[in-house]
Parts: sequence; structure tokens; C-alpha cells
Amino acid sequence: MRIISFAMLTACLALSACVSTNQRTDENTLKSQSSTSGEETIERTRARIHTELAASYYELGNMPVALEEVREAVRSDPNYGPAHNIAGLVYGRLKEDRLAEESFQRALRISPTDYNTLNNYGLYLCDRKREREAITHFMAAVNNTLYPFPDRSLVNAGVCARRSGDLAGAEGYFQQALKIRPNQQQALYQMGDLSYLRGDYPGARGYLSRLNQLGQLGAEALWLGVRLERRLGDRNSEASYALQLRNRFPESVEARALAAGRYE
Repeated sequence: MRIISFAMLTACLALSACVSTNQRTDENTLKSQSSTSGEETIERTRARIHTELAASYYELGNMPVALEEVREAVRSDPNYGPAHNIAGLVYGRLKEDRLAEESFQRALRISPTDYNTLNNYGLYLCDRKREREAITHFMAAVNNTLYPFPDRSLVNAGVCARRSGDLAGAEGYFQQALKIRPNQQQALYQMGDLSYLRGDYPGARGYLSRLNQLGQLGAEALWLGVRLERRLGDRNSEASYALQLRNRFPESVEARALAAGRYE
């Protein structure tokens, strides 16, 4: 189950064109959320630039350089919240949990309603099986009326609730996300998968059809299609999904399960 992550304000939706829940984010593209209107001090400008560099290296997976850049950002301006947000991500990736917690909490002391930090801290908490705390932070992000993409944090809350076994709560979050953005791809996949799990195969087909209209399906969605059409007895549709899965994602977990005949 994929969680949608982003380090700073992103201009595009957090999902890849080929909906796959194996990736944490189709929008790990990290851009600066800081306003460049008005005047900045030299220290703030340096902090912003180093934070942007740290975010870029984080996205590339170069943690040593990302860490160096984010430390320079914090040295330049200790009160620049986005620097602590990125620091939390970097320390989290490095499994330096104490430093990650301190960084996220420092960022929220500077800007308690910053939706980027709230979302990222929620991701950190959910990854560490602190689901209730995580969902609190996701919903705090959603409740910020300035947040341009509350559907993303609603999806994250749903995924986190599902991980904890709260399927009804998860469905509620996914439905809220779809009310805000009817073409929210991850919410459509999750609703299709949950419908399949409870035996509502026509409902699952409806969600998958809506998802399919938005572009190429990812491995998990194709695998859902294989199993769904197998249940419904449509062998042609089952074969079509299976062929796409084998051809486009031959090394995926789903393709291996298909080859082994492990449908459930």
C-alpha cells in the first residue's frame, strides 16, 4: 500500500501516471515552499538555497550530500522551518529516529500548521507503526484551508488506517479524498481493492474501470484486475490484464505471483 509523500510544495499530483502502490510517491519531486516575495535576509536566502539542494539530493537518494546541505541550511538560519522538515526526512531515511523526531517537531514549533511538515511527519510516524499519531498529523494537514491537495493526506490517512486493520476508517478517508478529487488515482485503487476484499466484485470493477480511464495501470492495479476478472469469470479480461502485467512489469512481485498461480 503506497503512501503519498512529498518534502515540499509540489506542483503536480503525487501519483505516477501508471498507478502503482509499490512506490512511496510519484511525486517525490521536492520544491521549495518558501515565499520569495518580499525581502529575505542573507541568512534566510542561504538557508532556502541549501534546503532546496538538500531536497534535490534526497530525491536522488544521495543521503550524505543531502545531510551536508541540510545541516548547512540549519546553520544559516535555525528558524527556517522547511530546513528542519527536510532534515526530518533525511534523518528518517538514515534511521536516525531521535534526530528525525527532533527535526520534525522543531519545524512544527516554527510553523504549527505547515501542511508539508504535517504530512511528512505523519509518514514518518506511520512507517514506525504509530498509526494513531500519524493520522492526527495527516488530518491536521487536511484541515489547513490553504492546503492545495488535501486529498493526498486523506489517502495517506486511509493507507495508514488500513495498515492498522481499520478497514472501515480507511474506506472513509478514501471516500473523502474522492469527494475532493474524483480522479484521485490512489483512492480509486484502494477503494477497488477494499471492494474486492469484501466480495463486492461489481463495485471493485467500477473503481478499476474509472482508474483505467485515467491512464496505464501499475502492477498492483493490473494484478487486482487479473484476480477480479477471474472471480467474475471473464477470461478474456483476465487474460488481457495478465498479459499487460507480464509484459510491462515482468520482475514485479505481482508478476511472480501470477506465474506461480498464487491468486490470493
